[in-house]
Amino acid sequence: MSEHAELFDLTLTEEQRITRETMRKFAEIQLRAISRAADEAGAAPEGFYKKTTELGLSLIPIPEVVGGAGMPRSPVSNMLNAEDLGKGDMSLALGAVTPLAFINAVIDNGTPAQQEAFLSPFISDDFVPATIALMEPRASFEPTDLHTTAKKEGQTYVLNGVKTMVLLGDVAQQILVIANENGVPGAYVVPAGAQGLSIEKEKFMGLHAVNTSKVTLDNVTVNAINKLGTDDKPFQLQRLLDLSRIGLCAMSLGCAEAMLEYVTAYVNERVAFGEPISHRQSVAFMVANIAIELEAMRMMVYRAAARAERGLDFHREAYLAQVFCAEKTMEIGNNGVQLLGGHGFIREHMVELWYRNLRAVGILEGAACV
Repeated sequence: MSEHAELFDLTLTEEQRITRETMRKFAEIQLRAISRAADEAGAAPEGFYKKTTELGLSLIPIPEVVGGAGMPRSPVSNMLNAEDLGKGDMSLALGAVTPLAFINAVIDNGTPAQQEAFLSPFISDDFVPATIALMEPRASFEPTDLHTTAKKEGQTYVLNGVKTMVLLGDVAQQILVIANENGVPGAYVVPAGAQGLSIEKEKFMGLHAVNTSKVTLDNVTVNAINKLGTDDKPFQLQRLLDLSRIGLCAMSLGCAEAMLEYVTAYVNERVAFGEPISHRQSVAFMVANIAIELEAMRMMVYRAAARAERGLDFHREAYLAQVFCAEKTMEIGNNGVQLLGGHGFIREHMVELWYRNLRAVGILEGAACV
């Protein structure tokens, strides 16, 4: 390792700069504008995900031989996209990038034949929902200790188990189920409508706008080609976890930035005892602390993404970013509500929605894989 291996450059390329302008405009016009209505309805408005296809998120990394753009994979660019979309609405952003997480997992672990089989449906002008089912409904859930099982029977695999918090689970055309096969984690592509597959919509404190589902697998049978990874190159569960942690943390950066902008404007406009409440030292310090923690979060997430981009080991950096972001986003969400006082408790203001969504950072795994 060279003496400069720990350094990373925050200067955007021209392409990244242009893309960020597009993402930020899309987030403001298409996500923020419908955020409250989508949260109240518990679903994205009809036609919303169709609009996200214009961003080309799913098409860009798919190999040319399959019909995609075949652009080089860039964790940094994907992380920046996640941050910008998260500023518009974290829940809708998760729904928009969930198919990309599936695509990236197939690209990382699939053979050329598997990539053609499972990625060709995404060569479309329509939004093609697909997702990853990793989490399981127990308090002691650990991603490397899976209770969902896969058993090989001839040229097929039989899957049994229950998954929870599966984004877009009720509409996904393909679900990548992460399961335990003889003590080794594996990934199996399960098509929608497979016999023995049942899906039930779930409700949580936050992330109302993106469909979250409980997926039950009762002797679901898939062909051998549906298993990603081989004996020589096993499925890379840790890479999936680390890249998804970067993506989810990046979305929390965007949401926290939206919170900072909102409360800064509020405390400067809210007048009490003849002056803006921002003149009160306790209020000013709380806003300043949000800005400080946000920048610390950003440096950790950017560093993890930069190491992933350069092909360096980034497990430690991704894990630390997740732990730090999980703690500080809850603090930022709580302080954002506190700064608005009674207004922070009512749904007229966005801070309570952002607070509820930010709570997911500490528990959600396997989503937003960059």
